[in-house]
Amino acid sequence: MGDLGFASAVEISALVRSGQATAREVTEDALRRIEAANPTLNAFTAVEAERALAAADRVRPGDAQPFAGVPIAVKGNVPVEGYPLSNGSRLLAGFRPDHSAYLVQRLREAGFVIVGITNLPEFGILPTTEPRFGGPTRNPWDLDRTPGGSSGGSAAAVAAGLVPIGHGNDGGGSLRIPAACCGLVGLKPSRGRVSVGPDMGESFLAANGVLTRTVADTAHALDVISGYEVGDANWAPKPPEPYATALRRDPGKLRIAVTAANPLGVTPPPDALAGVRIAAEILQGVGHEVEEVTPPFPPAEVLEAFINVFGPAIALGIQAAVRLAGHEPGEDEIEPLSRALLDRARTTPAVAYLTTQAQLQALARRLVAFFADYDALLTPALGERPLAIGECHGCGEDPLADLARSGRFTPYTSLFNVTGQPAIAVPVGMGADGLPTAVQLIGRPLAEDRLLQLARQLEYANPWAHLRPPTSAGG
Repeated sequence: MGDLGFASAVEISALVRSGQATAREVTEDALRRIEAANPTLNAFTAVEAERALAAADRVRPGDAQPFAGVPIAVKGNVPVEGYPLSNGSRLLAGFRPDHSAYLVQRLREAGFVIVGITNLPEFGILPTTEPRFGGPTRNPWDLDRTPGGSSGGSAAAVAAGLVPIGHGNDGGGSLRIPAACCGLVGLKPSRGRVSVGPDMGESFLAANGVLTRTVADTAHALDVISGYEVGDANWAPKPPEPYATALRRDPGKLRIAVTAANPLGVTPPPDALAGVRIAAEILQGVGHEVEEVTPPFPPAEVLEAFINVFGPAIALGIQAAVRLAGHEPGEDEIEPLSRALLDRARTTPAVAYLTTQAQLQALARRLVAFFADYDALLTPALGERPLAIGECHGCGEDPLADLARSGRFTPYTSLFNVTGQPAIAVPVGMGADGLPTAVQLIGRPLAEDRLLQLARQLEYANPWAHLRPPTSAGG
């Protein structure tokens, strides 16, 4: 079977469908790699080996599913029937849901084999993955650094070659940030592209997606997880053709804006600026018109407005956990930051919340209008290099200060959760510190196809999937 640790999901499914490998062999191989590396990385909080092998045994050579027999990890804030769902919190220790999210059903229908549940910061709040319950996940490129968050467990697992693809979601950058920290592809789809049902209502900020090592895996996966589910309040229209098909087409000459500016006025490190230059030169070299501009970003006060909407969205998840637990959380059951956001949301008047949301939507309209003149915007992915473990965890004396601190680390991502536009983080090389460097591309609303085409052009010109971190399945 060769080295499956760093084969793509598309390659593995081809092996299984052709009969060159069985789904059981592939799953057993992934489970061995997880067993070897997870004690160091702490990427998985639960591994369900028997269930995974049983699912693999139902896959046969010639099966038509596009991802037949491919191992996948699911982030620990989405229900998988019978699997642990802690949301990174002691409050939900031992809880196992009696149903699966629509997203999980689609993954299984596509042939994926769920091998386990990955770590995340408590309730997915921070862009680092250091929950008090379960402990920190470590970056396979440097074990003293964060893999990002909140989909940090999935990112570490994919980057280290434990699984070829991992589920994640993104309410302020939680796919793009860990992708940037770990040298992966992380696409936040357009608002409404992937259903959040059946448990969540309309999702203003959050979107589900995947973390991969190749742009093709991301495109193929988006084809199987996107689309309307019965009862969805809002949904993105079906694309004119599958993303995997669009990926094979040249996008033509596009107009691309480039900036290192951001609403918080953060000056990114030299490695990040060098990454933007590399990406801009590649895109210009393949025929695009690339122009340095300053978009109409809102003032720094937008961070407070974002928190005033993000906080109640998080508090809904915490309140759902309180209902499942059947009691108010004790001091040791949720972290200080979770409690602060819950208390703040409970005392925020509904009118104030709705007013802030309307203000953010007005800001979003002005920014989206900027894209009438440009097909895409290129920015750094991060405002700083991946943070050291322990630098931002939300468990100190002033947890809300950690939330503000996280904004300086990630000043480029959350704005595009507000606009609902698709945005993708892609690697562009390695920094002087031995950690990956990445850029972010933001597209027009609903234009995931263009973003994937641009990302593929960067991948062809400057490949990254062959790079392996020191801590990995083969390291």
